[in-house]
Amino acid sequence: MGGMTGQSASSPLLRIGSRGSPLALVQARAVQERLAKAGGLDPARIEIVVIRTIGDKIQDRPLAQAGGKGLFTKEIEEALLEGVIDLAVHSSKDMATVLPAGLVLSAFLPREDPRDAFIGRRAKTLYDLPAGAVLGTASLRRQALARHWRPDLKVVPLRGNVETRLRKLESGECDATILALAGLKRLTLLDVATSILDIDEFVPAVGQGAIGIETREDDTTTRTLAAAINDADTATALAAERAFLAVLEGSCRTPIAGHARVDGERVRLRGLIAKTDGSAVLDVWRQDNRDEAARLGAEAGRDLKARAGTDFFVGG
Repeated sequence: MGGMTGQSASSPLLRIGSRGSPLALVQARAVQERLAKAGGLDPARIEIVVIRTIGDKIQDRPLAQAGGKGLFTKEIEEALLEGVIDLAVHSSKDMATVLPAGLVLSAFLPREDPRDAFIGRRAKTLYDLPAGAVLGTASLRRQALARHWRPDLKVVPLRGNVETRLRKLESGECDATILALAGLKRLTLLDVATSILDIDEFVPAVGQGAIGIETREDDTTTRTLAAAINDADTATALAAERAFLAVLEGSCRTPIAGHARVDGERVRLRGLIAKTDGSAVLDVWRQDNRDEAARLGAEAGRDLKARAGTDFFVGG
């Protein structure tokens, strides 16, 4: 693009890459507004570039079968590396723990409520569902935890963006589903939730509720601007959670949950792994000073890995 001298007043100063789903665009606009305010910029000069990802195109099978994490970020990250966009906005739970060379996570917005929401047609809570009811979810974590508490349930894949999944539920493809509360709140769809799942019974996905901003490592201008809107507590929690996940992420078919809470100078992590059928769950608690967040997460992951052994997931 070169310098600003030859550009018209309407040309973009910054280009944000985002998926095109309604939720992704709400999240991109939240970043756009915060960057404009922090940098004293006209929001109109910060362009949102919609990029379709492989994950958006695959609708016929669970994402774990198609390669798991990275399916909602790959094309956006390629555009970032090629300089087509200046920063990318992601749901942190969609991000791989190892980023492509040359890219970094520069900031997180303040975390929204990380819990899961239960949405039932025939029952208000997971525990009120009749025996043998059908739960629709494409998440291995949600499937494993739901079957841990309700082994009688039948679980079927439910794919698509939030609105699509709600339509499928309404049309009778399943009796209930589970969605991130954060997404429902951002889409002003909170009223569809029939109950909120307890965070200790239903540990969230790593990064759930947190919007992450990814930039090129060598783009100090954009990194500095992103840092101005970074929420330190969210970044600390995510450092612990992502380090935990990195140790365990040997298989995208492994149900993993992890959630860190930051309280002043302390960070506390709850981590969990489960068999996909919910028949066994192992969990770990760790706490330490906030500047030890990444080490704490990695230690928690190693602890679970050692306790699980090699046969934990066999038959799960």
